[in-house]
Amino acid sequence: MGGFFGAVSKRDVTLDIFFGVDYHSHLGTRRGGMLIHDPQDGFQRQIHSIENTPFRTKFEKDLSDFHGCSGIGCISDTDPQPLLVRSHLGLYAITTVGIINNAEELIQQYFSDHGHQFMAMSSGKVNATELTAALINQKDDLVSGILHAQDEIKGSMTLLVLTDKGEIIAARDKLGRLPVLVGQNQEGCCVSFESFAYHKLGYADAYELGPREIVRITADGYETLSPAGEEMKICAFLWTYYGYPNSNYEGKNVEVMRYQNGEIMARDEVLHGLLPKVDYVAGVPDSGVPHAIGYANRSGKPFARPFVKYTPTWPRSFMPTNQDVRNQVAKMKQIPVPELIEGKKLLFVDDSIVRGTQLRETVEFLYESGAEEVHMRSACPPIMYSCKYLNFSRGNSDMDLLARRTVQELEGDEGQLHLEEYSDARTERGQCMLKAICEKLGFDSLGYQSLDGLLEAIGLDRDKVCTYCWSGKE
Repeated sequence: MGGFFGAVSKRDVTLDIFFGVDYHSHLGTRRGGMLIHDPQDGFQRQIHSIENTPFRTKFEKDLSDFHGCSGIGCISDTDPQPLLVRSHLGLYAITTVGIINNAEELIQQYFSDHGHQFMAMSSGKVNATELTAALINQKDDLVSGILHAQDEIKGSMTLLVLTDKGEIIAARDKLGRLPVLVGQNQEGCCVSFESFAYHKLGYADAYELGPREIVRITADGYETLSPAGEEMKICAFLWTYYGYPNSNYEGKNVEVMRYQNGEIMARDEVLHGLLPKVDYVAGVPDSGVPHAIGYANRSGKPFARPFVKYTPTWPRSFMPTNQDVRNQVAKMKQIPVPELIEGKKLLFVDDSIVRGTQLRETVEFLYESGAEEVHMRSACPPIMYSCKYLNFSRGNSDMDLLARRTVQELEGDEGQLHLEEYSDARTERGQCMLKAICEKLGFDSLGYQSLDGLLEAIGLDRDKVCTYCWSGKE
């Protein structure tokens, strides 16, 4: 994934960019960047690796070198950015969130002559932000260039551009898969992926961009340069998993949605007689917890925290480069509360089940700690397709996904023709998949939220929500 924050003000915005970007740290683990513009001294930029050190720690020492009344910054899970670009459109900075699935085709189509070259990353791939800028530069102005880039890119591309005039141009991706929100105070405006980031900095909600919309942001306000499109496919995982609890997207709060989602799961299980006899309902930390609170409230079963994660020194279990170290860190983070585990029947709710690796280790840890039974619930349907629009649930193959792999093990290639049945627990195939996963991961029972239940919890028109990773439908 990734996230960004930008601000334009009548005062220095360095601290706003620093804290605003830091509040997006939950969205990426690889790179962080800050870029500030001053009319006299121009652009100042720093990019650091944040794979082993948090954004705040890495950039705090740079703050004295930054000054200016406009700036942008990002957390990136892929490319080093923001980038500075010089072209016939002038000198500008750009940062992006998204994915380009047809990068090689675009390079061949537009840049195959000897006059073009791209800086290759260590993987050999082209920086997606650099390629986006190259597509923008195909046109005679930034707005036309952004629209051109979004039309040509297969995937999604949300971006911020900071011009040498100190203005920010924000563009939401073509189908609005990710949010872009504008905040405002008496001194200026900001633009952000997460709304809570600017609330803490003294900005109030001002505007939320529609799909494909392009907006100019200055210290005096904001204006639409290119109108929003009618079709939207916002990512449902914003609410179930990677959105921060305090944030709102399309007017729907993340934490409230998660409570509602858990309540709907419990409501449906009670209705169909599937609620097991358990001592406690618990959430898999951290984003599974609010789903579990909703489930507990509706089911009447007491909520508890049978284990907690120790995060002061290792906030992300996948940060170490060595796999053995990562596995050991994951185990070291799980601190049991024996009084809530020993001899207890537990029902856990997780935000999702993607590959199942860490979940299997968690279940083993609970049994080793004395649990009598462990029941598992997923706050979303079985993930059958790797996301091709964002850097989420992406892998080398759909067979990396637990549900998809289980289908292959059960029925081979024939099973791949019946994924919709396998996703529905009411069918014979659906029941077979649940039983197989229970046996594989050691659950006493397993349940997935239905797609209808998830969409009910979000509360938007289902045609406006992307559910590709569950349904395979674009």
